[in-house]
Amino acid sequence: MRIIKSVSEMQSYADSLRMAGNTIGFVPTMGALHEGHLSLIRKSIEKTDKTILSIFVNPTQFSPSEDFGKYPRDFERDEKLAEDLNVDVIFYPSKEAIYHDGHSTYTIVEGLSAQLEGESRPSHFKGVSTVVNKLFNIVKPHIAFFGQKDAQQALIIKKMTADLNLDIDIFVCPTIREDDGLAMSSRNIYLSPDSRKQAPLIHQALKEAESLHLNGEKNPEMLIRKITDTLNSAPIARIDYLSIVNSETLLPVESTNEGALVVVAVFFEKTRLIDNILLTTSK
Repeated sequence: MRIIKSVSEMQSYADSLRMAGNTIGFVPTMGALHEGHLSLIRKSIEKTDKTILSIFVNPTQFSPSEDFGKYPRDFERDEKLAEDLNVDVIFYPSKEAIYHDGHSTYTIVEGLSAQLEGESRPSHFKGVSTVVNKLFNIVKPHIAFFGQKDAQQALIIKKMTADLNLDIDIFVCPTIREDDGLAMSSRNIYLSPDSRKQAPLIHQALKEAESLHLNGEKNPEMLIRKITDTLNSAPIARIDYLSIVNSETLLPVESTNEGALVVVAVFFEKTRLIDNILLTTSK
């Protein structure tokens, strides 16, 4: 397994892989790898000839009040996990390699980036779409792999890729969960013992809404009320946002007859967790 830190070296190596006829799979991460990331790596290894994993804690997607400085970092652990899975390359650039002095160009996906997470974190998706666009130009993948847990992010990346005519397939993999239903996230390590006990209520609430939907309740307001009641039963939970939206436009729906995406962000003490569930049209 190679570790590459230079942008020019990564581009040259990607060119050589392509010239040799290899398909490149790409898993962009901020490190602190967990089973959700590992599932994306496995899927890339299954579907492509060479898998490149990037580890880069992207400063432009954090606001000044967020946890950039405290975001978990353990490259040696991540390196071992990647090597055990037979990742071909870890691209591990510095901040200076990605954002040189005087950097002033950003990628903004209008509309989708302003809703939901975008309302709570106004500059977040500007940073996400910019760094992913840059990484796509550096790693030059054929397929990039993202998780359904970050459903809005995956939709924005798909939109950016289509709008900019990037010749990259975006493959979205299912959310990976702990045994008690909590969606795996690098931020879960921030949860206090009490918060960790209560956090699985997010998935429980989503599943309860799904059950109501499948049994005939198509009124989003009723489903939101049920989710809210369940989450409010956790003493230290505080809902940031909760909405039932069209899975392509992220606009609120009047009925779940045609299916919809339930999206939620919840604070447990100081730790903010997101999750979602897709409502299908049949059991």
